[in-house]
Amino acid sequence: MSAGARALISPDALQHNLALVRRKAPECRVMAAVKGNAYGHGLITVARALNAADSFAVARLGEAKTLRNAGVDKPLVLLSGPSNAEELHEAAQLACELVIHSHAQLPLLESASARDLVVWLKIDTGMHRLGFDLLESPSLIAHLQDNTTIRELRLMTHLASADVPTSSQTADQIASFRDLCKGFSGAVSVANSAALFGLDSAKQTQSFWGHHGETWVRPGIALYGISPFATGNGADLGLQPVMQFAARLIDVKPIKSGDRVGYSGSWTAQHDTNLGIIAAGYGDGYSRYLPSGTPVLINGRRVPLAGIVSMDLAAVDLGPDASDRVGDVALLWGGSLPVEEIARSAGTIPYQLVTGVMHRESPQIGDPGQ
Repeated sequence: MSAGARALISPDALQHNLALVRRKAPECRVMAAVKGNAYGHGLITVARALNAADSFAVARLGEAKTLRNAGVDKPLVLLSGPSNAEELHEAAQLACELVIHSHAQLPLLESASARDLVVWLKIDTGMHRLGFDLLESPSLIAHLQDNTTIRELRLMTHLASADVPTSSQTADQIASFRDLCKGFSGAVSVANSAALFGLDSAKQTQSFWGHHGETWVRPGIALYGISPFATGNGADLGLQPVMQFAARLIDVKPIKSGDRVGYSGSWTAQHDTNLGIIAAGYGDGYSRYLPSGTPVLINGRRVPLAGIVSMDLAAVDLGPDASDRVGDVALLWGGSLPVEEIARSAGTIPYQLVTGVMHRESPQIGDPGQ
């Protein structure tokens, strides 16, 4: 491992998490979300490790193209759907299943030269972001079932508050979507990571939804070993963290009590101590919003961040009796230092941290040395 920040990825953890998802929803097919460069974990690396998934969900055509060029032949679901005829044609060439969520997309299906399309009709049950209104959905379903360009019509919705177990919104959304699904002849998809780990597993069954096709779940963040909930960590759910974000110490220097460290001198040494300088900063995805005191794991112990994170460097207080040396690994998150904890320190969510990893160097498979 070089001195600079590096994301190290565990294929074994990915496979463990996928197996756990299947145990949570044994009757379901699994659409693994690999959008956003697989949540910052490396699109190709993750797709190859999750070869046992039934399909992959991407947000952009470029992600679909990258997967196809890498030889991935799994079904790909384009979550954004096409925005014009050219994109629809390209998506069809890439054998993408299309999510249709807007009236602006409907004419594209009517005039499409492609045939045998698999279309996921997105229904707005309360997220109020993308999707068709519930009241118009029955007539729209009937209309699309008569469209000769569509080989198979499927239904999906997105739960807005499944990550808040006390919210009543999830139950309302489920009830609305369940009414729509009863008697439907195709596949349906509802559960994201939060629903998989927060709801009764009985809600992931064909008999619950009342349709006559397959039931799909759409895990995202959980596949990467991260909890979808605001409290706790992935390990609490039986998940294994996939990413270890690490860098090396490039300097260890003694400083005196009263010395101010970094930009604006925002951190002051309270006693004589040793400062460690880590080759990682916000240019690597290590957030500038992380405050002094945020833990970093070095040689098996937690040491506090000292001062403002800069573009390429971060400082930690190693303590007066430190024996750490240049070249030692600093684990910024992962393993026994959950990214959920680091995200809470930064006042953000773990999604933002892992997707923000900049990959100055390519993601690697392995152990950083902790």
